[in-house]
Amino acid sequence: EAVAGKVEEARGLRQNIEAQEFGVLYGAYHQLAAAAPRRSMEDVAPLQRRPVSVELDATYHELGVRSFGKGTFHKPTMTGADLGTKKVYWLNPDDLVFNIVFAWEGAVAVVQPQDQGRIGSHRFLACVPRPGLATSRFLWFHFMTAEGLQQLGDASPGGAGRNRTLGLASLARIDVPIPSYEQQLWFDSLLHQVELLQNLQSTTDAELAALMPAVLERAFQGEL
Repeated sequence: EAVAGKVEEARGLRQNIEAQEFGVLYGAYHQLAAAAPRRSMEDVAPLQRRPVSVELDATYHELGVRSFGKGTFHKPTMTGADLGTKKVYWLNPDDLVFNIVFAWEGAVAVVQPQDQGRIGSHRFLACVPRPGLATSRFLWFHFMTAEGLQQLGDASPGGAGRNRTLGLASLARIDVPIPSYEQQLWFDSLLHQVELLQNLQSTTDAELAALMPAVLERAFQGEL
């Protein structure tokens, strides 16, 4: 029971740290964005389509985007025959990708290097920042803020769930803050440091999850 109490205490501390991490990032973002000029997504990071010429006997690897800013994930491998007539497009690392069905709840991600060679259906919009003007990671963070999520919600008319679809023209018209490119690179480096810390925390979470079963096993075996 004492160990279980310590585990819960550690998890509570983890939640507090996560809130502080976002607070640090948002404070830095707000400082940069407040004085920055605004430009439309069409000017900053226009939509780019890279059609895939599907071959029936070839294999393809689809990419998924989790809601609430939780990143990308890999879907099962498919053949060209499995894809049928579905239109698919190449997604490249550093693309800013929107899942148009769930963009309103934060289904936005930056394609990672390990996602190279993945494809997405017409429901995945890849926006490519103009070199030297914007970074995909800064834009991604903007869409994770309350303002950014509100913009995506306003650009996704309809009812609830799958009836709310992000419009291409509406996305292109969204105005985003654009600090200097150097300031965005600085923010990206800060975001990277926080992500490294979060990865370490995830490892700690796994160790905490394994701790109680190990303690119980030793207790039942009379080893404590």
